[in-house]
Amino acid sequence: MPSITGVIEKPYGWIVTIEVIEMKQLSTYKKEAKTFQKKHSLKLHQAQLLIAQDYGFDTWPDLVHACENQIIAETPTPQVDMFAVENIAIEDSIEPESTSDCDIEIEREDDLLVEVKERVLNNKRKLVAIGQDFATFEPTATGLKKSILDATQPVRTLFSEAGFHGYDSQGQGPDHKIIKKAIFISPDQIIETTVSLYRPNTKSGDPRMWFRGLGKFAEAGAQVSLSIAGDDLLLINLSNVDLHEDNSPVIAKLLELIPNDSSVAQELLEKLKVLARGEPLKATVEGSTAVGRAIETALGIDINSSKEPDYNGIELKSGRGGNNRTTLFAQVADWKQSPLDKSVKILDQFGYYRGDDFKLYCTISARKPNSQGLQFNYDEKADLLTETNTDFGDVAVWPGKLLRSRLLEKHKETFWIKAESIDIDGVEHFKLISVTHTKNPMSNQLMPLLRDGVITMDHLIKRRAKDGRVSEKGPLFKMNKRDLSLLFPEPKQYHLLDMDKV
Repeated sequence: MPSITGVIEKPYGWIVTIEVIEMKQLSTYKKEAKTFQKKHSLKLHQAQLLIAQDYGFDTWPDLVHACENQIIAETPTPQVDMFAVENIAIEDSIEPESTSDCDIEIEREDDLLVEVKERVLNNKRKLVAIGQDFATFEPTATGLKKSILDATQPVRTLFSEAGFHGYDSQGQGPDHKIIKKAIFISPDQIIETTVSLYRPNTKSGDPRMWFRGLGKFAEAGAQVSLSIAGDDLLLINLSNVDLHEDNSPVIAKLLELIPNDSSVAQELLEKLKVLARGEPLKATVEGSTAVGRAIETALGIDINSSKEPDYNGIELKSGRGGNNRTTLFAQVADWKQSPLDKSVKILDQFGYYRGDDFKLYCTISARKPNSQGLQFNYDEKADLLTETNTDFGDVAVWPGKLLRSRLLEKHKETFWIKAESIDIDGVEHFKLISVTHTKNPMSNQLMPLLRDGVITMDHLIKRRAKDGRVSEKGPLFKMNKRDLSLLFPEPKQYHLLDMDKV
């Protein structure tokens, strides 16, 4: 049966959403469809339709959409640090405004309506699709009344990495205030305003910002994006706009800012076109790396453990197809900051025997602890991703800056190659089918995606019984292929046999 959603309205428009019937994971429905397909000799789309209808949906896409909504509903919108908000002094505001714009007297306590969360998520996908990095903030009733916003870590990171503003080098007090141009963009108009960037004299001078007229643009509890275009700061209220609508003034303006240099990509595509039209590529190794090894060998790329991209700045990611998780990059923790400062110590503390070998093969997510009690926690203020255990405490630490730089180092430009596996005389071969081309990942989205459990990490640590040697193949940071649109601008897809875009 499909999930039934009930809503309860509270004062000031806040809504509690209740999931009465819980959906299964999409992968479970896919397995059921494949089993049903084989049992009754059907085509896959026929089996999927029948499975969807058996669960009360009209079509398979309806079931898929319900599963996606279930994930959205289970991922809470992060609450604002209310301790910081409530302790903001009115004198922190360098340019206080009239409070008449703010009608809400209470702060948001409940999660947002699923429809709003879905709209915000889809708007984020669109911003990423057009190559516009961004950070989001949530204005609070207190902040709107005091004309003060906390410049959170994602906001500071966006400003710093774009060269827009650096709070670290800014002095405290009115004399060091910086004012820049900002633009409110809504479906029907574009309004120029100003943003004040400052650190107050009070307390430790926590970074603050304020946009003149914000109360008329966004209500308390709204999810507002910040993106940078040259020296201007662009604001979009993601809670009440649809960036997918035709002729959006927001998208029209942002598309003008995206550079386009594809000379190296065209060269590589031509080489892959030749390989696709030739004989199938023979596998030289077994396992998940077989496709990549075969392609790299055919392209004349040396097989090594370098962290550099594979082909003149372009990373190659290859697979046999499907919607499984894909590896973004491998990155060990910052051992100097980690309580357990070596992989072997993590293995000794949380490992288990599989046959003769002692292993720790598991996935770490921020959503919930795994069977070893391991889970991620992201400290936004410190910009630190910490692996924790329910009993042991903190295990290992990754600074956000380290992970963002690793993402940009590995995936500034990437070819995601799909190949078909073919058996020839008992030996696996690969026929190249298509390429998905991505560029310029939105590095500022990495930590929020880790915080929300969209990106996970795999430990692959093993002590071999025969010699006691410990090897670490990870930690591998991964995400589902269907979620790549939350991190990478809109991909270009090509069929390799004719080179036309899909």
